[in-house]
Amino acid sequence: MHYVNAKSILSPNNGMNLYRGCSHGCIYCDSRSNVYNMDHAFEDIEVKANGPELLKKALKNKKEKVMIGTGSMTDPYIPLERKMQNVRESLEIIYKYGHGFTCITKSNLILRDLDLLKKINEKAKVVIQMTLTTYDEELCKILEPNVCTTRERVEVLKILDKHNIPTVVWLSPILPFINDTEENINRILDCCIESNVKGILCFGMGMTLREGNREYFYKNLDYHFPGLKEKYIEIYGDSYGIASPNHKELMKIFYKRTNEHNIMNNVDEIFEYLHEFPRKDKTKQTTLF
Repeated sequence: MHYVNAKSILSPNNGMNLYRGCSHGCIYCDSRSNVYNMDHAFEDIEVKANGPELLKKALKNKKEKVMIGTGSMTDPYIPLERKMQNVRESLEIIYKYGHGFTCITKSNLILRDLDLLKKINEKAKVVIQMTLTTYDEELCKILEPNVCTTRERVEVLKILDKHNIPTVVWLSPILPFINDTEENINRILDCCIESNVKGILCFGMGMTLREGNREYFYKNLDYHFPGLKEKYIEIYGDSYGIASPNHKELMKIFYKRTNEHNIMNNVDEIFEYLHEFPRKDKTKQTTLF
């Protein structure tokens, strides 16, 4: 890890990243892509030393209450957070100034902050977004080796539901010839239904590959799935969007089951829900991050 002093912490749409880089080791991670211009090793986590201080200043001066989001580039609950507690400090600031909170994570470390999440949700709004890709526990350990498994994440979803904190699942990515099976999708949907999730974000049954993350992904394919890299190259070449050959059938299952259980499945609708800060005056314009 290494420290930097940032000039700002919130994006124009009220997103923040307290860390840059990740140690979860997910073999498909798009954040490794060269397009993001990371000038340090991906596992050498960059810590914004003044992140909470900048957040306090930004929220103290904000006239309108908003949803603060994190996790789009780096999981906020990487193991380093156990020691740094920058996310927890940020939650305390968000609660103090009456804003809402949403994040994307794969880690059950988020339960450490359940007390603060409950307080923010009672005062404003919290939505926790959890990534689920692979029901099979052993396969999960290969695809996402340094973070809690699907079973543990589902337990988090159930605990959050018990405490009336709404959740959204990212059903992504689905890797062709690896986890793109009807059994896997159905089992994940079973978990979502049992956990009473509010919505499921699915951008199609497939994944993305571009320079930076493609090389890392192929290296892992060679190690864990010998011969599969060559199949990817033959079928997809250098394509950015990699669709599963089972895409149509799996999407039919996805829409059928989510509709049956009244789970939101429209991407735009879910993002609107994530970004909407609850207001007494419903005529006011919704603020998006």
